[in-house]
Amino acid sequence: MTSPAVIQLEQFYAHAPASVWRALTDPALHARWWAAGDVRPIVGHRFTLDMGTWGQQPCEVLAVEPERMIQYRFAADTLDTVITWRLSPEGTGTRLTLTHEGFNLDTPMGRHAFHGMKQGWPAVLAKLDTALGA
Repeated sequence: MTSPAVIQLEQFYAHAPASVWRALTDPALHARWWAAGDVRPIVGHRFTLDMGTWGQQPCEVLAVEPERMIQYRFAADTLDTVITWRLSPEGTGTRLTLTHEGFNLDTPMGRHAFHGMKQGWPAVLAKLDTALGA
């Protein structure tokens, strides 16, 4: 069996951690840059993200450190991966690290999702920057 694959990206935002945190955890803001869904920074909170063509994806918050980290299981019924957002203050801005892990490369769906998301995440992070500036 192949080891589960990991996507890791970093992006600097010229916004305070509190602003980036709100974009990650406020459902109305979250919908502006990635997907609509009732994301909340509460461990155990279950929600779905509307991924358009890819449907409603069930999620569950696994860990929270306010304004520092939120982690949740993504697509629990299909991909069953984990997304972790880490925020680090940097000057007057924020360094955001995205880790999306647990893709099963032994399955066609896992391979397809890994390659698609590896290409797609940079555009999502750029949309987050645009949403923060609005």
